[in-house]
Amino acid sequence: MNSDSPTRPYRQSARAEAAQARGERILDAFATRIRDSWFDEIRLEDVAQDSGVTVQTVIRRFGGKEGLIAAMQERLAIEVTLRREVRPGDVTRAVNSIVEDYEEVGDLILRLLAQEDRYPAVRAMTDRGRAQHRAWITQAFAPWLDGLGAEARQRRIDALVVAGDLYVWKLVRRDMQRSVADYRQLMMRMFADAIGADPAEIFNHEPIGVNR
Repeated sequence: MNSDSPTRPYRQSARAEAAQARGERILDAFATRIRDSWFDEIRLEDVAQDSGVTVQTVIRRFGGKEGLIAAMQERLAIEVTLRREVRPGDVTRAVNSIVEDYEEVGDLILRLLAQEDRYPAVRAMTDRGRAQHRAWITQAFAPWLDGLGAEARQRRIDALVVAGDLYVWKLVRRDMQRSVADYRQLMMRMFADAIGADPAEIFNHEPIGVNR
């Protein structure tokens, strides 16, 4: 009997975990670079050095900068989905999740948006982000959309999307340098206006239309 066989699955698992950790370090390094630099300024050599691997390791794992963008998009979509997990009608949680999300990755996404017209790979990522945001808004505010006609529903979703838009966060948090609390309060008022409700009626209570 081969004495090495019991340890083989462990070794394979350890190698897989190490490869996963390397991939995450590479994506972390790339995300930091693209947050602070333009896409065409980023060199694979720099990403490799920042993540403690060789350029060939980066290429084997991701194929190049377009592959890094695609992988970062997939990881970011998962992270955003987890941060924005909310029951339909729970507006307080919806607001808090947007705040958490933008404070975590807002500057990175703004940098990507500034480059979307120059690079198709970046544009694909930002287009997906916009679609994901609109779909999330539609789900989170479903109780105030049910029963509306198509045109009225679209107008209300548009208003909600604007209220929760990243550029509003940028204007308040970065340009005006207001506090997180100020931004949260403003967004609450904007959401309430979008659905024609008093803020006191929709915040700090059980979600509307959700069974406990």
